[in-house]
Amino acid sequence: MKKILIANRGEIAVRVIKSCKKMGIQTVAIFSEADRNSLHVQLADEAYCVGPAPSAESYLQGTKIIELCKEHQVDGIHPGYGFLSENAAFVKQVSDAGITFIGPNPEAIDLMGSKIASKKAVAEYGVPLVPGINDAIQDFEEAKRVAIEVGYPVLVKASAGGGGKGMRLVEAEGKLEASMKAAINEAQSSFGDGAVFIEKFVNKPRHIEIQLLADQHGNILYLMERECSIQRRHQKLVEEAPSAILSPELRREMGEAAVNVARACNYTGAGTVEFLLDAEHKFYFLEMNTRLQVEHPVTELITGIDLVEQQIRVARGEALSFTQDELGINGHAIELRLCAEDPENDFLPAVGTISTYQAPKDDFVRLDDFVYEGYDIPIFYDNMFAKLIVWGQDRHEAIERMKYAIDHFKIEGIPTTLQFGRFVMSHPAFVQGDFDTNFIANYFNPSALHDGMEERNAAAVFTYLLSTEHKEVVVADRKASNWKKREQD
Repeated sequence: MKKILIANRGEIAVRVIKSCKKMGIQTVAIFSEADRNSLHVQLADEAYCVGPAPSAESYLQGTKIIELCKEHQVDGIHPGYGFLSENAAFVKQVSDAGITFIGPNPEAIDLMGSKIASKKAVAEYGVPLVPGINDAIQDFEEAKRVAIEVGYPVLVKASAGGGGKGMRLVEAEGKLEASMKAAINEAQSSFGDGAVFIEKFVNKPRHIEIQLLADQHGNILYLMERECSIQRRHQKLVEEAPSAILSPELRREMGEAAVNVARACNYTGAGTVEFLLDAEHKFYFLEMNTRLQVEHPVTELITGIDLVEQQIRVARGEALSFTQDELGINGHAIELRLCAEDPENDFLPAVGTISTYQAPKDDFVRLDDFVYEGYDIPIFYDNMFAKLIVWGQDRHEAIERMKYAIDHFKIEGIPTTLQFGRFVMSHPAFVQGDFDTNFIANYFNPSALHDGMEERNAAAVFTYLLSTEHKEVVVADRKASNWKKREQD
């Protein structure tokens, strides 16, 4: 594989280009008219415009992208995440054109893209599921019977898509019918598929996901877990690896369950299995993301493995060069998504020009971004423009280093989630590891971004000292490779 086209934009396109350059592979960038001045266009060996700003007229133009590949002798396509990354029809088009898709086969994407079908498939491998019904349901009387059986509160969830769309929390029978209708309508509108199912609402859920790598020779490995419970609107803002609460035994149990999910769909490449973990530390299969995750850098920092490089090697037919027993946890990593949005106004998305952009440049800081001073944040795409990632020898050091990195990062011109990250790092619940997906609803108040910073810092340190008797993750002796900690250089 000598030339790869990145069918994406922004920081993930830049990220893929860096690994390709390290491997001696030429890169082709695509861009919309709105992204003409984006960093990924400047870094690639070749770059071509694929259409106007709207995604439907540019980054989702699969046929045009494949024609570009043919015209410029491209061997493989890396989809990044979002856009066409989980479009099974596009993957088949790519394969039919004689081009290598750097990702799983279309059958695996299709199967895991349906929450109903995926639950049925993984159940055959003994993967734990949230109590409920795993068939599409439209009959209200049947829905009422299921809800009574599993016990309120319940979730009505769309089978297709994600991001919280087509999902409704129902706390009492009187609200079930209206919630079902609303979920069905939203699912149909958002995904073209109105199928919904019902499952038990998990109390105090934590969002834990397992990173997988699988080659074409039957080897499937889990690269530990990521904690992704700090969310707004069902979208992650802070991620860390490893989780503060998983024991080695639970980590192994969840890892082996994730491997069985991959077996259930004959998976190859990098993928992530998402689980809900309840207050009693019982875990349940949520879904599988058949692509690279936004938060993959924290896994890279604690394992020393370049996941993009491994994706490319697997796509070339190579066997994984390491075994499960050789994988360990080196230290702790935390990622903060930097989004153009206003935490003081319900995280309202924003557009505008970045007038100042001065990032910290320390050995323990990794910055995945694509912007610079004078860059205009467009309205057409996801508003995440950077990921600030730090590594520490343990969780306490990683938290302190993230605070330092935030304090030495200057961004002006647009509202961002930077100081929200400072709030999270300073909050006693986060420091102690005692939080769930309701963290923002339970603890965040916009005024906290300005008031009482010194008091919060003192409270966070005090809480950490009180919590030192808690069981800690055993850290392996391996050292993280420098390319990841210095990737911004």
